[in-house]
Amino acid sequence: MLTWFRNVWLAVASISRGMFVTLAHFVQTFRRKAFTQRFEYPEKPVPLQPRYRGFHRFDLTACIGCDKCARACPVDCIYIDKEKAAPPAKGFVVTGFKIDYTKCMFCALCVDPCPADCIYMGSTYDISCYTRDGCVVDYAKLPLEVAWGQDTLNPTAVHASKRVSLPVWTKAGLGERSA
Repeated sequence: MLTWFRNVWLAVASISRGMFVTLAHFVQTFRRKAFTQRFEYPEKPVPLQPRYRGFHRFDLTACIGCDKCARACPVDCIYIDKEKAAPPAKGFVVTGFKIDYTKCMFCALCVDPCPADCIYMGSTYDISCYTRDGCVVDYAKLPLEVAWGQDTLNPTAVHASKRVSLPVWTKAGLGERSA
């Protein structure tokens, strides 16, 4: 009988401790300010943690076109266009380096295998767009100070680089099938 009362007491005590934690968090939600009250988001940047993984930063001048980052990507969101270099030089010249941010999960697995250290995760957290084509960023079309500099990937520069509208994907041989 004594063990039964002890078990009932332990059950009531553990449930009341759990309910106290729940009640404390419930009361904190009423004291907490909204996000826009704590940070002046559009005007001032939001403070980020040191290991924050935002949008990529890419140095096109250092890229050797080895495709290791594209092969390491688990969701296949990196597309590299390259051409053979002129005969005296060896290797490839990168003509397009696209990242589809509708697929990207910001895992940073593309950063580690790069032998030239030309790609790493930046601290940019906002690149707003209205279409899915706007989420595909071609780093080869961006000016170097935007793709690599301090003001990496501001949405207006990315939008300005897309003024020449090129489709993300075109079906080959569409006009040839007129049978």
